Order: sequence, then structure tokens, then C-alpha cells
Amino acid sequence: MSKPKTRQASSPAADLLASLEPGLVVATYGRHCLVETPEGRRLICHPRGKKNQVVVGDQVLWQIAGDEGSIEKLQARRNLFYRQDEIRTKSFAANLDRVLILIAADPEYSESQLSRALVAAEAERITPIIALNKSDLAQPFAQAWERLAPYRAMGYSVMPISLSPRSPVDDDGVAALCALLQGLTTLVLGPSGSGKSTLINRLVPDAQVETGEISLALNSGKHTTTSTRWYWVPALDASAEQGAARTALIDSPGFQEFGLHHIEPTRLADCMPDLRQHVGGCKFYNCTHLHEPGCGVLAQVENAQHVGTISVRRHRIYAQLFDELSQQRW
Repeated sequence: MSKPKTRQASSPAADLLASLEPGLVVATYGRHCLVETPEGRRLICHPRGKKNQVVVGDQVLWQIAGDEGSIEKLQARRNLFYRQDEIRTKSFAANLDRVLILIAADPEYSESQLSRALVAAEAERITPIIALNKSDLAQPFAQAWERLAPYRAMGYSVMPISLSPRSPVDDDGVAALCALLQGLTTLVLGPSGSGKSTLINRLVPDAQVETGEISLALNSGKHTTTSTRWYWVPALDASAEQGAARTALIDSPGFQEFGLHHIEPTRLADCMPDLRQHVGGCKFYNCTHLHEPGCGVLAQVENAQHVGTISVRRHRIYAQLFDELSQQRW
């Protein structure tokens, strides 16, 4: 006669995991963060331990701890978009589908900063979109659009838009841009004056109210703006089919510099599509694409003798970045 099977006792760790609730990090400020439950409820949480640092877009498991919550586990990330310089690392957001880089025809955008943001997106395999604002300014826009020709040639989506209140809504390019964002999670980057706040306030009518509520919740009424914030976009989800993925925009703080010290210099060319497609034609496996004979990349850089597929400006940016990333490792 067989003995009845005994039930194995579960471990304390397994019991803890089974009791935890899932959540999405929608705002951060210092050691505080705001977590949204699947039902839409939001509460302040504190990550447990120094290794449990979270960013907006993280999926976490949490439990009640007094009047607030305690994050007990950070779920695996699909990606993490961040920058790094000599002093510190700044993480923007995690689990992204797109990075929208918003620049303006006036004031003139920095092509170096644009390239750095694109490299960071490529390094994490996140699809970037470039939106050029102020299409209503004919001459500055035409000049800026021409400067973006190499990026269109690389296959990037480059969208013309006008966020000016003078522009007719049916011809401002915003609807075409939104079609690329629907059902996805998108981090919005942009320097001061690019129109980032205008775009978010247009697509999320209650964005300013929500920002105030988050600031009050996370900083005990001191109205300190959180560094990064998650917004659901009702304007895009209203026309979506039932059951379709929701659309989210993540507003990021502005920045003056975009360090790439987390990227090895030998990996840089693979993060620049116009260079990447010619790396296989190099004579030497460890080619830096700066001076070596038989370099497939250098052979494609445009010059007075022939029209190449790599612009001189783009190769100059590559050389500057390669030098910067090489110097900081000595």
C-alpha cells in the first residue's frame, strides 16, 4: 500500500514572492517613487536596498509597508536608456519601445547631441524617431531639414512638425507623428526650446495637473518637479481597438551634455548605421575607421573626388566620440 504524499513546505522567500503585488514605476524622485497598480491606483514606494534602484518604466513587485509601499523585487528589463559621463550615470527610463528625439529648426540644434542620443538608443536596440519642430519657419526649417538628410538616408524616421498655435491642426504633422507612437511606450528627449512640453501638454491634456499631483505626493508638498514622468495618452488610445496596447509618453529632463562613457570605443561604429554597413569591408579586424589603409568606412566618406554614403560631418562626429571614449579609459 503506497504512502500518501506529503505536502512540501514552501520557503519563506517563495511565500514572500507569492504575496507581492505587481506595479509599474511612473515617477521617481530621489529614493522615492510612485508605483501604479494594474487597477490604476498609485502609491508612494521605497526600493529596499541600494541594489534595488528603479527608474520610470520598471516593472516591480511590492508590498504594503505602513502607509506606503516597499519594492521587494525589480523585474527583468528589456532595455535601459541612460547616459554616463566621468562623474555619474543618469538613467532616463526602462522597457522602452521608442525614443523620440525632438529638435527645433530654431534655435539651431546640436548635431553632436543628436548623434549621441541616437548612439545611446542604438546601443540598447531601441528604435529612435527624430521630430523636427517649427516647420512653419520656412527658411530655418529648410536649412535644418537639409542637415538631417544623412539621418533620413540611414533609414531613421524623421518627422516634420509644427507645434506653433498659428499652424493649422490638420497640417502640423502631429497626427503623422502620433501614428508612429500609438500603442507604444516612448521616451521624449529634447533640449530647451524644442517644444517638448508643448507636445506633451497637447497629447495629455491633464499633464500639468498630474505633474503637480506627483510632486505633492513624492515630496510632501514642496512642489519639487520629478526628474522623469510617465503619462498615459488618452488622445491616442481613444481611437484604438478594444484590448489594444495603451500609449505612453515619458517626459525626461533637459540636458546640456550627453555622455557615452558606458560604450566601448570599438563598439561605437556598430551604433552608427551609416558606418555600420561598411565595417565588414575593412582590411583589418581591429580597424578604428580613422586612418587605416583598406578601411571600408573611410572609403565611403564623401570628399571632393567622389560622393560617399557617409557625410564628412558624421565621420567627424564619430572621430570626436571615438577619441573621447578612448581617452577616458586610460
